[in-house]
Amino acid sequence: MDIKFKNISKRYMGNIKYTLENINLNIKSGEFVVLLGPSGCGKTTLLRMIAGLNSITKGELFFGNTKVNNLEPKDRNIAMVFQSYALYPHMSVYKNMAYSLKIKGIKKEQIDKRVKVVAKILQIDHLLFNKPSEISGGQCQRVALGRAVVRKPSIFLMDEPLSNLDAKLRDSMRIELVKIHKLANSTTLYVTHDQLDAMTMADKIVLFNNQKIQQVGTPIEMYNNPNNLFVASFIGSPSMNLLDCTYENKKIILDETKKEIQIPSLLFKKLKNKQKVVIGIRSENIFVNEKKPKNDALECSVVVSELTGKDTVITLEYSFNKYIQVTVFKQIKYQIGDKLWISFNNKYIHLFDKKTTFKIK
Repeated sequence: MDIKFKNISKRYMGNIKYTLENINLNIKSGEFVVLLGPSGCGKTTLLRMIAGLNSITKGELFFGNTKVNNLEPKDRNIAMVFQSYALYPHMSVYKNMAYSLKIKGIKKEQIDKRVKVVAKILQIDHLLFNKPSEISGGQCQRVALGRAVVRKPSIFLMDEPLSNLDAKLRDSMRIELVKIHKLANSTTLYVTHDQLDAMTMADKIVLFNNQKIQQVGTPIEMYNNPNNLFVASFIGSPSMNLLDCTYENKKIILDETKKEIQIPSLLFKKLKNKQKVVIGIRSENIFVNEKKPKNDALECSVVVSELTGKDTVITLEYSFNKYIQVTVFKQIKYQIGDKLWISFNNKYIHLFDKKTTFKIK
């Protein structure tokens, strides 16, 4: 089912400011779309408007070619999975999964077949006669997902369904969610503030901040081509390094150290003398030298050295209380205060206007 948002805005009664403002977005049938952003940015509000649980202040919402602004939730053919499992505690796993089908009047034999098929796929078929209090949190989340899948909805809505799980279980459940999405062949919208969820699961990410969409794109597009400073800082772990600079006499000068930063020459045509800019560079695109090289590298001192497995992430101080993170693709432990020299792979440098925050292209 395609979903189209046309100039959608939401303002709650008694509020002066809009929770969401002028949202325009097209979601294709069968896509796994992650609504990403910090707490309070409006992503859950958007999900609830799709579900029909929140009214729309302005604009139009379409499912396919049908305008659904005033369509009752029960008539939208959606299934929603919440952060809390919202299972009926007095019912067995089987009855929790079968309940909505029973309400719809589906035949008992069909209900039984659907529940057992989905339960087997989710590996909870051995728990069908347990109560929610008798199974783990991860298993409860599988039951909540299974309850949604058996309904065969056109649209899946998921509101931070993994936030209550531990890190290891969260990793495995990401895989399960993608499998469920493929199984159901439905359009899926998934709300989270965790960019790792978005990067690993999404066909498309919609990143929100300050009540508006900041960027829409695939995980790779968002990582490699952020269109403003917020996107650059939010996407990626470690996040993109951002350094204040000034364009002066056809050079990019780092404000704190007055060192020149080399950037692609084509970008100079877009700049004005004395313009304040921000250099963006990912941690993996920085070269590290343990001895002072002949070229004009930036001298830094080690603040933290973190072994992440096969790689090491180093936090360096390049000026007083100014830090930059570098990923070194080997296992190495630097000591606090060690001197290192860094230079940038200018092929991967991003340049942002400090005033507007937008990327200079």
